[in-house]
Amino acid sequence: MHNDRTITEARLKRVLDERIRPAVYPESVPLAVTVWHAPGEPVPVAEGIAGSGVPIEAGAAWGPPWGTSWFTVAGRVPQEWAGRTVEALLDLGFDENMPGFQCEGLVYRPDGSPVKGLNPRNQWVRVAERAAGGEEVLLHVEASSNPVILDYHPFVPTELGDRETADDAPRYRLARMDLAVFDRTVWELVQDLEVLEGLMTELSPDDPRRWEILRAVERALDAVDLQDVGGTAAEARERLTAVLSAPAHASAHRISAVGHAHIDSAWLWPLRETVRKVARTTANMTALLEDEPEFVYAMSQAQQFAWIKEHRPEVYARVKKAVADGRFVPVGSMWVESDTNMPGGEALARQFVHGKRFFLEEFGIETEEVWLPDSFGYSAALPQLVRLAGAKWFLTQKISWSRTNKFPHHTFWWEGLDGTRVFTHFPPIDTYNAQLSGREVAHAVRNFQEKGGATRSLAPTGWGDGGGGTTREMLARAKRLADLEGSARVVFEKPSAFFEKAHAEYPQAPVWVGELYLELHRATLTSQARTKQGNRRSEHLLREAELWSATAAVRTGLPYPYEALDRLWKTVLLHQFHDILPGTSIAWVHREAAQTYAAVAAELEGLIGEAVTALAGDVPAGGTVVFNAAPHGRGGTPAHAAGPAGRSGPERATAEPREGGGFVLGNGVLRAEVDARGLVVSVYDLEAGRETVAPGAAANLLQLHQDFPNMWDAWDVDHFYRNTVTDLTDAGTLELTDDGAVRVVRAFGSSRVEQRISLPAGARRLDFVTEVDWHETEKFLKAAFPLDVHADRAAAETQFGHLYRATHTNTSWDAAKFEACAHRFVHVEEPGWGVALVNDSTYGYDVTRTVRPEDTGTTTTVRLSLLRAPRFPDPRTDQGVHRFRYALVPNASIGDAVREGYGINLPERRVPGSSVVPPLAQVGNEAVVISALKLADDGSGDVVVRLYESLGGRARARLEAGFPLGSASVCDLLERPLAAAATDGDAVPLALRPFQVLTLRLERRD
Repeated sequence: MHNDRTITEARLKRVLDERIRPAVYPESVPLAVTVWHAPGEPVPVAEGIAGSGVPIEAGAAWGPPWGTSWFTVAGRVPQEWAGRTVEALLDLGFDENMPGFQCEGLVYRPDGSPVKGLNPRNQWVRVAERAAGGEEVLLHVEASSNPVILDYHPFVPTELGDRETADDAPRYRLARMDLAVFDRTVWELVQDLEVLEGLMTELSPDDPRRWEILRAVERALDAVDLQDVGGTAAEARERLTAVLSAPAHASAHRISAVGHAHIDSAWLWPLRETVRKVARTTANMTALLEDEPEFVYAMSQAQQFAWIKEHRPEVYARVKKAVADGRFVPVGSMWVESDTNMPGGEALARQFVHGKRFFLEEFGIETEEVWLPDSFGYSAALPQLVRLAGAKWFLTQKISWSRTNKFPHHTFWWEGLDGTRVFTHFPPIDTYNAQLSGREVAHAVRNFQEKGGATRSLAPTGWGDGGGGTTREMLARAKRLADLEGSARVVFEKPSAFFEKAHAEYPQAPVWVGELYLELHRATLTSQARTKQGNRRSEHLLREAELWSATAAVRTGLPYPYEALDRLWKTVLLHQFHDILPGTSIAWVHREAAQTYAAVAAELEGLIGEAVTALAGDVPAGGTVVFNAAPHGRGGTPAHAAGPAGRSGPERATAEPREGGGFVLGNGVLRAEVDARGLVVSVYDLEAGRETVAPGAAANLLQLHQDFPNMWDAWDVDHFYRNTVTDLTDAGTLELTDDGAVRVVRAFGSSRVEQRISLPAGARRLDFVTEVDWHETEKFLKAAFPLDVHADRAAAETQFGHLYRATHTNTSWDAAKFEACAHRFVHVEEPGWGVALVNDSTYGYDVTRTVRPEDTGTTTTVRLSLLRAPRFPDPRTDQGVHRFRYALVPNASIGDAVREGYGINLPERRVPGSSVVPPLAQVGNEAVVISALKLADDGSGDVVVRLYESLGGRARARLEAGFPLGSASVCDLLERPLAAAATDGDAVPLALRPFQVLTLRLERRD
């Protein structure tokens, strides 16, 4: 037989594109359209429907950036269409290649009830299944003219990312607004041919099945009269019956499709637009559920459910019904799909608390899976928190984006810091926006790395990022792929059904230990410093507000601010979404985030102020009470306690001129030398008798790099940024301040930096306060500390513990971690002596090591990442003034690093008064750290203490209650008792394993 394969395949493509697809709607009539442009921000539905519209024709321009236009479409079904299926085709000017990234609409009936959303790949609205003929059609469309930020030429700087800087030129042209006859038979033929084409082109030319499909397609095309597609479509479909009914092989891979619309809670649109994106998508999905009995749709992020509950109650009513029916499935167990690298331990725990509690209270559903397909790497603390929240499965997809190493598993056990394991799936289809195309399904089968041990994978199916969800075309593909020779078997089912089956068939799945590091998007640890500082400060203020409010409630009867704390936590958790905290959203999002963090801080300071004032007692002349919210005692004040300020502290540190220029600082513990350049050339540990700074090197060296990644500007830093560096060594000002600190001022480029270097009296810590007035573009600013330490690994704090990363590049896995995340400290050591670098607001860092040729000693250089200046998606990222605090701690153990890290983030408070305020709870072993001390969320008055082992070893301790203790129980993160805890008087004896997190609920005895 002659090989005419390519000819037939080309014929299929042209006939589909030019004849069969257009015949899905063989007849149409235009609708009359009017438009009313809402002024300013979106208006309520009733106001939009009542707007006084003016006529508009197809082809007319509409929609300035971020505007809202209300279209009214009206018409009458022609009498000759009686008995036929009629749909409205409403094209707002869509580009079908950009679903979720441009204009969108939500269709309403005249009474204000929602119908469905309009998206580039979903432009139809069913008018009548069997039209009577003559009936009137009247619909309203709330259309948002969101500008395209990520265009065909991506990452181009644009001012469209903020309403304050965008122009007012219309972005779209109204396209087709018609009533049309929908030919179901032709539409089904399109689905048949698309599925067969997708399967055929993925099969090998040596596979007989490919040729069987090719010949069947050829016969079907022969049956199509190109001038009467509708009249011949049924015959064409009959000729495909045999190839579409051939069953899949017994060993065929099984794909569990899950309806899905990954909706970023903010990204290339502001938070307020996400509210509408969620409403559009959920309206679409509930409508599709009514039409398709086999369809199952899953939606994560409790915040998004809460938004539609508040802003679109009519849509939420449909969602609640579909949830009750078991087909609209809440998943995820978290308040938002958060970043998991940077949120603190308590914040990550509260993501589960507020997410799980919402689903329980609203739907009575205990979500069991954690659904994070798009976050930029996953903390090693997560497995333990997943289990402590009452969940047992984890899903991610983003690891497929890694650029250096291919992750070796798709279904596996993920083991966290403490040894907890969670059953995890990473879909081999390599997208969280699957369309179930032939290419995607075939890729999932080829890519699946558990062959021979497992047979199942999951496919999140639907348009996402900006929303849209699953389409009827995707469901049609799934039906045809349910049992089709040459393909995987595809079925829509709940995520829980997939996980149950996957776990049952593969209980001995391989184990991955430690973090799931994403080898991409490393710059998200630094971009938008204000957002990151707002998060860090909010987390610690929330800790203080809970601590002092609980203490005041128990000690003085001050009402505990349950509602305010609940609301403020949810606000902070929202801003930990994986495109807000990482700094990868448009300018509008980060401008609003700064305003929100300022408001959160002001309210929390008010709550803290009220509590500490109540606790401080009478105010004698000159009396001051020191409040210590840190989990370690300091300055004579115990952890989580308060007492009168001492009359005199340690002697002040000394400062004197240095030979050759600069100054020498001393405090009896350390001696630090700052040279004439304003650089730290020595930090000598007097107790250990050894130098901290590497020979011939200078610490606190600010280094400036060119920073222009290959793509994903705000997200990425590529390794080649290190190829060029400018050391900032010229000091315009070098002087000693009145309080004994060294002040250094430098100018570089268009920017200025002022630093204050000081040795606190009696402390083993050199403090740095760095204020940068930043006006650079595409630059990366780091603070380098070359240390005389031989270390092949560095410890970086993460949630409820720390993890080690190599300082060398022995393997490609080590080399790929050239920028990584740390919370309050990075620690390097050699046996018997280590150094910590602690900070109050940075997350990105790197560690490198070199061998000095002159003495063959090892220099380990730790660098904090301070600022970047990408231009996309926010062209003015981080411009302006920033203030950072960090400190170098020589002769530091991990325990010292933990203590100093908390200390720099939780400064003491000094309040007029005279009281001694004992702690509500204290733990005698410094390895055990209290991370939260609060009243129980249920209003019972019980005290909740969450603590963890911080050093990575076994720990025994006694939790001493500062009140008469009744019973005690071990709880999950949601404060639900799991087991009784033994008590010994007013204490609870503890035995913790390495990095164990433990939540205790303490009943107060009258």
